[in-house]
Amino acid sequence: MLEVRRLILLRDLAVHGTVTAVAELHGVTPSAVSQQLRLLEEETRTRLLERTGRHIHLTAAGHRLTEDTERVLAMLEQARIRLTTESENPAGPLHLGCFPSALVPLAAPLGNALESAHPALQLHITEAEPEAAVRLLLQRRIDLALVYRYTNLATPAHAGVETRALRTDPLVAVLLRDHPAAHSEGSPIELRELADTPWITAPAQTACGDAVLQACRTAGFTPQTRHTCTDFSAMIALAASTGHTVLVPRMATHQLPPTLITRPVTDHTLARTIEIAVRQNTAHESAIAACLTALDTIAPVP
Repeated sequence: MLEVRRLILLRDLAVHGTVTAVAELHGVTPSAVSQQLRLLEEETRTRLLERTGRHIHLTAAGHRLTEDTERVLAMLEQARIRLTTESENPAGPLHLGCFPSALVPLAAPLGNALESAHPALQLHITEAEPEAAVRLLLQRRIDLALVYRYTNLATPAHAGVETRALRTDPLVAVLLRDHPAAHSEGSPIELRELADTPWITAPAQTACGDAVLQACRTAGFTPQTRHTCTDFSAMIALAASTGHTVLVPRMATHQLPPTLITRPVTDHTLARTIEIAVRQNTAHESAIAACLTALDTIAPVP
């Protein structure tokens, strides 16, 4: 009988490419991973790995075993689901991946809602951006994930998972209260009104950075970027201290300094769709279904 944990290590090596990355993923030493992979080769009496200097690659047999491992894990998951769906009261651990700006407005109230409705269900939250969260989901290290896609980037759907839209999260301009472009409350701003101001943006090659750059270029200008950072809270703090223009998702503006205000923008494509992702055919599992129901009440689609 093959050891499932060793099969998972081989599968993760196929995904991540290095023993060091697999060791970090599992919280063990690289030598421990290498030892387990050697034992797996002994168990199978098959050469699964090709070692060239410091590099390691899966052989054709190793890749075939990885594919079989995915099928075995899927069958084990289905067996677990059949057992858990027989229970009317969801119980046990439930692991959620969540991107940073959704922790306060979505994950925190979700935890409270589940604790109230299902006391035996224990929510465990892991902070992760969508790409990493989907990877953890496919590796069965989490059970569901809060993810997003920017509308104007036409980002393709995440492969291998099922998603459900929760809400649209438009980007808003964060400005000083006396900023010349700050119109009456609720009045939308044309992006070109901000063309001549210094900007604080997310870096290039990030989803938010690319979405903002795309919107600005569509409006006929390239933003004059003074500062770049990936943390929305830091961007807002910099806006408060410098007065520079910031565009961030509305969900990230729940705690603004008193000197700042938010204004919507007229470009309605500058938004992100917040989704909940699960592995295929797992949405009906009792614990996951309870979580999806709770999320529908916390974040209804507008």
